Amino acid sequence: MANKAKLELIASMFIFGTIGIFVRHIPLPSSIVALIRGIIGSLFLILLVVLSRKSLNKAAIRSNLGLLFLSGAAIGFNWIALFEAYNHTSVATATLCYYLAPIMVILASPLVLREPMTRRKLLCTVTALGGMVLVSGILESGFSSLAELK
Repeated sequence: MANKAKLELIASMFIFGTIGIFVRHIPLPSSIVALIRGIIGSLFLILLVVLSRKSLNKAAIRSNLGLLFLSGAAIGFNWIALFEAYNHTSVATATLCYYLAPIMVILASPLVLREPMTRRKLLCTVTALGGMVLVSGILESGFSSLAELK
């Protein structure tokens, strides 16, 4: 059983790890790619539910419908931003920036989750952001490349 789980993890990481290469070569806007990805994922999940013959908790879905739509929109915008990053920088840099999403959660947690911002959280956030600045190459290219986007 452990070997099956390892293979599934390797397969999922391979699929996610190669998405940047494919997205860079698809001649469609990032929003369309994200929409198609969402549709394919939804169809796959529907097929999985049908094949497993398990029923969905419709009451839970109805009571959480607003939150489900909000989270779906958030992940859609997240994918659009990631796919645009693939088009404007290297796949490696875009992926590294994508993995800074927990920093956004830490910064939003005092407002959204009412969690205190501790010194340790702040230090970790500043360290992670500093590391991203060093890895991204922004110090080498400067901010002049941002002016070119306008």
